[in-house]
Amino acid sequence: MPAQGPFANTLFFPAAVIYALIALPWSVLALQGLVPAPPGLITPGGHAHEMLFGYALAVVAGYLLGPQPIRWIAAIFGCWLAARLSSWFFPGAWPTFVFSGIFAALVAYKVMPRFMKSAKKWRNQTLAPVVGALALCTAAGAWLVGTAPGPAYMVLHMTVLLLAVLLFFMGGRIIAPALAGHIIKGGGSMPHRVQPGVEGTVLILLPTAIVLTPVQAAWSAPVAGTALTVAGLLTGFRWLRWQPWLGRRRPDLVALLSGYLWLGLGLILMGLAHFVHGIPAQAATHAITAGALGTLTLTVMMRTRLLYRFRDANRFRLAHLAVVFMQLAALSRVMPAFVDGSTEWLTIAAAFWSLALLCGLVVITRTLKPKAER
Repeated sequence: MPAQGPFANTLFFPAAVIYALIALPWSVLALQGLVPAPPGLITPGGHAHEMLFGYALAVVAGYLLGPQPIRWIAAIFGCWLAARLSSWFFPGAWPTFVFSGIFAALVAYKVMPRFMKSAKKWRNQTLAPVVGALALCTAAGAWLVGTAPGPAYMVLHMTVLLLAVLLFFMGGRIIAPALAGHIIKGGGSMPHRVQPGVEGTVLILLPTAIVLTPVQAAWSAPVAGTALTVAGLLTGFRWLRWQPWLGRRRPDLVALLSGYLWLGLGLILMGLAHFVHGIPAQAATHAITAGALGTLTLTVMMRTRLLYRFRDANRFRLAHLAVVFMQLAALSRVMPAFVDGSTEWLTIAAAFWSLALLCGLVVITRTLKPKAER
């Protein structure tokens, strides 16, 4: 079947990287009072909002939309860009809500039916409701940010968990076949790939924690904490059964595996934070957002474009350096939370984040050249 048009990632991937390269470090500096910034970037809630609904959902849109007619790509991208600018200057105002809602609705409209029709097993069908729930959270978050901190943070937390579901599912479907191909090519075997039992259990546990987020009851927090902890342990178990050490000679696989490991760690920390007072919630959240989300999204963007343009995911060493910087950014954001939480580490993390994205942008830009290097 011929492609319906250009791939949406051709526009969304570089736009997402440029946006995250500008907005998120700017917000970090503004939070410390070092530079002025628009109202939507000077609060922790605004920072988180742009990380999730600005950067992450742009990557999700670029990856899941696939090939689309140019008019659809332009319409969806235009709504995303308008929502971002509106969120900067008018957080919580009706233009932010309208543009964010239309962007989310259009992505859901184009993505959900395709996965609902093509998927036969219930595990594969979970992608559609996750995308739909992300669309609802996008609209709700745009309405609440800057106006209702309590409900806004609840929506942000639910969005982090929804993205964790997406990372768990899509990450597994990318890593397992890529690693298996590498291992088999080297003469080995990989008997445990999708691991349907593990996958199905986690795809039940994470939505359970999401549903319990708004429940204000004595029993809900322990149940949600247990669900998240077990989901994290199973993610780590799945990771080990992939025999990740056999992919150590492929930097792109090492990058993907490191991001998936961050996901398991983040879920465990987030779950244990419900029981152990000494585990800071921000460390758990940033293990998922900076560690898993940052590493996996950047790696997938570079890898997708490199495979499409050059058929070689390791064409440029700069892509490997980008992942190293992203790992340092995650460590700089997570580890200090267990010690002193000094604000200087925020600047260090932002610097590594910027270096990672700058390297990633150069790599992605080189895949957009009219002629591939021979």
